[in-house]
Amino acid sequence: MTGPAGAPAGAPPGAAPSLGRREATKQANRAAILAAAREVFAELGYGAASVRDVIRRTGLASGTFYNYFPDKEAVFRALLDEVVREARVRTRAARRRAATPEAFVELGFQAYFEYLASDPVAFAFVRRNAGTARGMFDDPSVWAGARELEDDLRAAVAEGLLPDHDAHSMAAAMVGAGFELAIRMLDREPPDVDGATRFASDLFLGGLERLSRA
Repeated sequence: MTGPAGAPAGAPPGAAPSLGRREATKQANRAAILAAAREVFAELGYGAASVRDVIRRTGLASGTFYNYFPDKEAVFRALLDEVVREARVRTRAARRRAATPEAFVELGFQAYFEYLASDPVAFAFVRRNAGTARGMFDDPSVWAGARELEDDLRAAVAEGLLPDHDAHSMAAAMVGAGFELAIRMLDREPPDVDGATRFASDLFLGGLERLSRA
């Protein structure tokens, strides 16, 4: 049972809307900090950027930043997590459409490269901060993607789609190589998604073919 404006019965008038407004404000503040940080890191790079640079672009009080993130690294990791999470969703969906070994490898790489090349925010952030991102490969979101790929590789082996192989090592190799190839691709104008996809696919399909003969 609720009282006026959706407040719980017996609660002071306006209690629930007030709580809703506070939560909305918190979400808006966090989003503003992330948006500002994304711009700052894309323009200045992680090393040159400072928390002060981020705060200046938010219009928020300086102390507000620290209500959400303890330092520059934390907000960078949050942004990296956003990019990785979206890439994971797209690549896994692509792999699950595959009906052949070639499609399994090609569709996953293509989805990953297309995402980075077509999303201006992800493009600028990753291109400017490749070295920092590379140094944060211990981030849980990165390894979650590698574990998902490993699971999909094992499932493909079980279904007879791929030859039996060391899925753990293959997943690590595909994630690492995919990232490095993406950085090279983003350095070109325009980014050559098809070329990066072909190279990565030929590389790993060739390895899988050799494993099947073994």
